[in-house]
Amino acid sequence: MLVLGIETSCDETSAAVVRDGREILSNVVASQIALHRPYGGVVPELASRHHLEVIDTIIAESLNEAGVRLDDIEGVAATCGPGLASSLLIGLTAGKAIALARNLPFIGINHLEAHLVSPWLSARRNFEPNVSLIVSGGHTILVHARAVGDHTVLGQTLDDAAGEAFDKVAKLLGLGYPGGPEIEKYARDGNANAISLPRGKLHDPDLDFSFSGLKTAVLYWLRKQSSAESGESSAGNFRVLPAGSRLSALDSRLLPDFCASFQQAVVEVLVGKTVAAARACRVRAVTVSGGVACNTALRDQLAAACQRHHIELLVAGRKLCTDNAGMIAGLAFHKLRTGLRSPMDLDAQPNLRLA
Repeated sequence: MLVLGIETSCDETSAAVVRDGREILSNVVASQIALHRPYGGVVPELASRHHLEVIDTIIAESLNEAGVRLDDIEGVAATCGPGLASSLLIGLTAGKAIALARNLPFIGINHLEAHLVSPWLSARRNFEPNVSLIVSGGHTILVHARAVGDHTVLGQTLDDAAGEAFDKVAKLLGLGYPGGPEIEKYARDGNANAISLPRGKLHDPDLDFSFSGLKTAVLYWLRKQSSAESGESSAGNFRVLPAGSRLSALDSRLLPDFCASFQQAVVEVLVGKTVAAARACRVRAVTVSGGVACNTALRDQLAAACQRHHIELLVAGRKLCTDNAGMIAGLAFHKLRTGLRSPMDLDAQPNLRLA
């Protein structure tokens, strides 16, 4: 079965063609990072307008790259949630329109559930029971995935997602957007043990996450540095810095160490909780997906921890970590072949959860 997938949940417009839920024939992604960078985050109205401008072109490119025609497509899928309502509507409407015009089966896909299949899609392997870490700008979730469509949420963030914490701290430092790659870039030259920062809930018995305490610790540490730099005895009125205007005390001397220390605080919690979940569920495999899964420190440290515990690690390929239609079409195949369909009046569900 050839499935056309469409993804517009946030700020990336993507279309993909996947054969039989395993072979990605095309996975075209149009990023909006440059569009939103001046604002330090995604502007929903700008995102939806850009989706509308490029979606026809992206779908055409995905068909062309796959070497197929629309007549060859046997099923259509589009992300229905979670995400930005105005962005979701663009892809969802396009998918339903194509399915209706071509009399093809259509299904709306939960973006988070699609992340669960992306590591297996990357490896072109059949799905096996695993503990999956979904870690991105909007989500940090641990899932026991027994089979496609059969999963249980083990834990999730109680406040900020890991990627959100990276972005917010990068903004405090006056670094660029998105924050994760910026912090990782400086962290490469830093000492991860230079600055003591908290590891929220790392040793708690539950499998939930919390990064708000870490973010607060960062803010107070930066206030202290700001006061020391200005010679003030009090914490002073620390303000968020505009991009490109870092605290001079952090420019060359402390910035790499600080970024490395912050990154390590996040990674240790992600690795510790994930391995604990895998051992508790007695699975032989751990999978990781989501934008933060591109972080090299996370990949390396999780690989080392899994090796120590004789657990196989599958991390989604970098193009399948961030928002993409390949994983949407990949999951859709499994649902469509069992006869599942979505009604044509399916609406966007911005707050859709991973049940």
